[in-house]
Amino acid sequence: MSKIKTNNIELYYETHGGAGQPLVLISGLGYPLWQWHKMVPFLAEHFQVITFDNRGVGQSDKPAGPYTAQMLAADTAGLLDALGIEKAIIAGHSMGGFIAQAMSLDFPQKVKKLILCSTNFGGPHHVPVTAEAMKVLTDVTSDALTRLKNGLAVSTAPGWAEKNPEMIEEWIQWRVANPIDPVPYQAQLAIGLGLMTEAAAFENKLERLNVPTLILFGAHDKVVPPANASLLAGKIAGSKVVIFPDAGHFFPIEIAEAASRAIVEFSK
Repeated sequence: MSKIKTNNIELYYETHGGAGQPLVLISGLGYPLWQWHKMVPFLAEHFQVITFDNRGVGQSDKPAGPYTAQMLAADTAGLLDALGIEKAIIAGHSMGGFIAQAMSLDFPQKVKKLILCSTNFGGPHHVPVTAEAMKVLTDVTSDALTRLKNGLAVSTAPGWAEKNPEMIEEWIQWRVANPIDPVPYQAQLAIGLGLMTEAAAFENKLERLNVPTLILFGAHDKVVPPANASLLAGKIAGSKVVIFPDAGHFFPIEIAEAASRAIVEFSK
């Protein structure tokens, strides 16, 4: 168990591999570092992989919110400082993509390459969650287990849940053992809500970036539709887009090996 003090809180982190470039993986809303556990074994063959629990989840501190992307970017920068890492490849998924964008804007000297996964730039011009996914993810009428199963089904590629019952069961058992705490969850939710205005969004700030950028999406993402990939690419000069044809929002779990290969190839 490893914790460091950063930005007035304690963050829980893990490192894997160690022979290659530092690669920091930032999780999405309500997820600790567990979200990356399928990709870490592949990535650790090529990188020094650093995963951690954002403030508000897992074994990290859960101070009162609301949180901002800039606040959690400062947490991440502090983690790198504590580990003695001057510069790293920064990858963020969904909400973690907001943090990665803030990291690149606020701490550009620490970002060697940027990987944005299943995310958007906020504001009024991004492509929002689909009506289908919104209906499922905001359901309050079903029992908790049904809501979770339906949420996993709509957040993954069509038919993936049926084809991978063992992984779905593992996912459910993990979530039952690690239930969402509603108060820090709301604090994390404020990160996305805080980017809804055009002034707060990253959209018109990303043109300042001068860092190699990879944008990864699942073709069947209903939570953050893949049309956001081209919008991001249009704002980040020289960025590369990869759309995985057989994945949804949770491609780090759905197609861990293929996603890892894309990152390895980009980082050469």
